[in-house]
Amino acid sequence: MHPTDVALVQRTWKQILPISDDAAQLFYSRLFEIDPTLRKLFAHSDMAEQRRKLMMIIGMAVRSLDQLDDLIPAVEALGRKHVAYGVTNEHYDTVASALIWTLEQGLGSGFTAQVRSAWTETYTILASVMQRGAQQLAA
Repeated sequence: MHPTDVALVQRTWKQILPISDDAAQLFYSRLFEIDPTLRKLFAHSDMAEQRRKLMMIIGMAVRSLDQLDDLIPAVEALGRKHVAYGVTNEHYDTVASALIWTLEQGLGSGFTAQVRSAWTETYTILASVMQRGAQQLAA
């Protein structure tokens, strides 16, 4: 990733942090709106805890973007873990849509084309690494 994009993602994430639980609620609402079948993956989840974990994991990844090589093993492991939850490759596109929409809602006019591009690149990279981890489990 280009350092400018890393800085942009990190700066905009800091703007989301004060509304982190609201943002996580928006994310899951949008996720289930896009694909209602995903609700079953969370049927036994404490959604307050799930929202906290989501924001914590995104935050960790965002803070570590400038050391992406060090982050890769943890992201691959996360991908392997998500296989057990029933996550498939198709779900990654749905999550991307819900995440970008959530960021747009949270950042308002600050969600520029450049911000969208930086976040899309970030998500694409991280999702690809998670999928690679999932494929390693299957191999």
